[in-house]
Amino acid sequence: MTSVSTSAFYDRFNLDMSSLRSRAEALQAAIGSGNRLTRSSDDPVAASRMRTLGRADAFAAVDLSIAARASSDLTLADSALMSFTDSLIRVQELATQAANDVLSASQRAGIATEIEQISGELLRLANTRDSAGHALFGGDTAGDAYTLDGAGNAVYIGTSSASDLPLGDGQSVTRGLTGPEFLNFGGTNLFAVVKGLADALAGGAADPAQAARDALGSLDTGLETITTQQTVIGTRLNWIDLNTERRTQMGELRAQEEADVGGTDLGEAVSQLQQTMTVLEASQASFARLSSLSLFDFLR
Repeated sequence: MTSVSTSAFYDRFNLDMSSLRSRAEALQAAIGSGNRLTRSSDDPVAASRMRTLGRADAFAAVDLSIAARASSDLTLADSALMSFTDSLIRVQELATQAANDVLSASQRAGIATEIEQISGELLRLANTRDSAGHALFGGDTAGDAYTLDGAGNAVYIGTSSASDLPLGDGQSVTRGLTGPEFLNFGGTNLFAVVKGLADALAGGAADPAQAARDALGSLDTGLETITTQQTVIGTRLNWIDLNTERRTQMGELRAQEEADVGGTDLGEAVSQLQQTMTVLEASQASFARLSSLSLFDFLR
């Protein structure tokens, strides 16, 4: 009977000490990590809410990544359109010079050579690549947006439209433009206008000065078309920014809720840890004194 009581005394002490040490370790872990939940059983309701918030965070991260890609592609498109505009303005300047009747054939030929060079630059810009290495203005095609046919005419070989990218919560944005959306106008396209002007000035027209004057109207229309699409790009970028700002704000609200639901109250946790350590030290001291009493020696 005595041995059973002594054994029970030690077992109970070990159990109490183990419980106190586990409590202290849990509090230390909570203070270190900032999370008060180490397993779902600590608080099933809070743990369920934390899982829901975690999934929302994961989805938001994907949405923000997609938004960043769309923003990158649209920014590249805007930059390319600026280059188109610069090149087109230069062609207008050259066409204005060529429209002067006093120019010689050789002078117009020199202008034609520069316009041909600009035409090649326009084709290069039309085949600009997006952030994934695909044709920026080719819709969803992986290769070039434009190619040259046997007669040297630029031909669109992309898809009919650019795909939409989801921004989350049912919102989306079109990731770019197709070439025809800003290069085609009035039954023709910018490549044909520029090539036709170069050919006319190189000797392909009976009245090259009049051909230059005729081209100026088409060039103005082409410039207006590009400017309009730049506005479209700017609107889409603003839409992405608005959605990104909203998702960032929602993320901050989720972070606050996560801190409230599963976070550690440092003041309370430190106080509980100090209390637990005090009880643990006191219990160890009490056991040491009790186990050294002569009565226990006698009972053994």
